[in-house]
Amino acid sequence: MLIPFYKKGCVEAGVDEAGRGCLAGPVVAAAVILRAGYRNEGLNDSKKLSRVHREELKAEIIEDALDYGIGMADNLEIDHLNVLQATMLAMHRAIGGLKTVPEFLIIDGNRFNPFRNIPHQCLVKGDALYMSIAAASILAKTHRDEMMRKLVPEYPEYGWERNVGYPTRGHRAAIRKFGVTPLHRNSFRLYATQMELFNPEPGHRKI
Repeated sequence: MLIPFYKKGCVEAGVDEAGRGCLAGPVVAAAVILRAGYRNEGLNDSKKLSRVHREELKAEIIEDALDYGIGMADNLEIDHLNVLQATMLAMHRAIGGLKTVPEFLIIDGNRFNPFRNIPHQCLVKGDALYMSIAAASILAKTHRDEMMRKLVPEYPEYGWERNVGYPTRGHRAAIRKFGVTPLHRNSFRLYATQMELFNPEPGHRKI
């Protein structure tokens, strides 16, 4: 089972994100405060769990957590700020969405912009070590995946029901064939030879 806390005796929130490496859609972050003494042997890094298991754990986390918050930065903010700073923004929005003010933050990864003078610790692979970060990774991943799948009827060509915006071979092939949507990240290398040629179809740009 994962470690229940990093700093004993305080209200601690775990923070993680999902979608930094995607070609389309937002980056989504979650912050989770677990109740003292909480135990859940199923918690783990969301990337190591099946979709069904993530959904089951999502329901448990929402039911059992003392508090949680979700934040995001959309593809336009990613293009404007860069994906790292957009991730920081999404994390800040997630923490800001908590009703309970945390006394300490543990962040998955090695970079974080301080938030309202709350002490924090960055932890590489923290989502595979600490329960609250793992819980945050699950909420961020399930929330983002659900968002992308809801967009499939509007953009059926890109296979988001399968790849949820990640750079799979099929996703890149669809970009080459149909162009980019308003949800694609234009600051990313969407295809090997990007060109500023516009598709006459509304909402798509050829690259």
